[in-house]
Amino acid sequence: MSNPIYLALDVPRLRDAVALAEKVKAHVGGVKLGLEFFNAHGAHGVHMLAQIGLPIFLDLKLHDIPNTVAGAMQAIHVLEPAIVTIHACGGIAMMEDAKAAAGENTKVVGVTMLTSLDEQDLSRMGFPGTPHDYVMRLTEAAHTAGLDGVVCSGQEIKSVHDQWKDGYFVVPGLRPEGSEIGDQKRVVTPRQARDDGASVLVIGRPISRAEDPEAAARAIEATL
Repeated sequence: MSNPIYLALDVPRLRDAVALAEKVKAHVGGVKLGLEFFNAHGAHGVHMLAQIGLPIFLDLKLHDIPNTVAGAMQAIHVLEPAIVTIHACGGIAMMEDAKAAAGENTKVVGVTMLTSLDEQDLSRMGFPGTPHDYVMRLTEAAHTAGLDGVVCSGQEIKSVHDQWKDGYFVVPGLRPEGSEIGDQKRVVTPRQARDDGASVLVIGRPISRAEDPEAAARAIEATL
């Protein structure tokens, strides 16, 4: 079984990102490059990370009218990402067009609810119900639209997996036992998320900000 850990490389300097990925590459299964990285370093930065030989997860959270999202998806074909995120709340048509425009070997997953949000946040934005209800509604929409899977927190992954047996599920906001949760609100351990059905475990600060990132990545890998 391949390593499900994807290291979130949201560091400001490209050389630091490359050095960190090189340091931990034996203990992770891929690297996640988000908006901070992509806006700072663009396609050049993605190509530099790709040379390390790990799969690339572009966490761009695309969200716009269907035609624009399809065009953006086509524009990143050259980068050959293994995974790309879009917002599931963009609607069925947007998700359908995004998947149709994606590269043949790229998994398109829909972001349901950010792990920095909780029920109070949903209420303030005018969305009724619990985070679980909201995530399950968007998961059903993503499945209907033909996406490969969704992004959800570890608190919803078991229900999502039960509803969509063959889906591809990305779980961010993970924290090993004893770690600080920072700005995350709905967190679980990497092992729990994996046991509940996660395909990809996105882990950033517990590795990238550790005194010894390689040892931290190795320790997390050993729990899986």
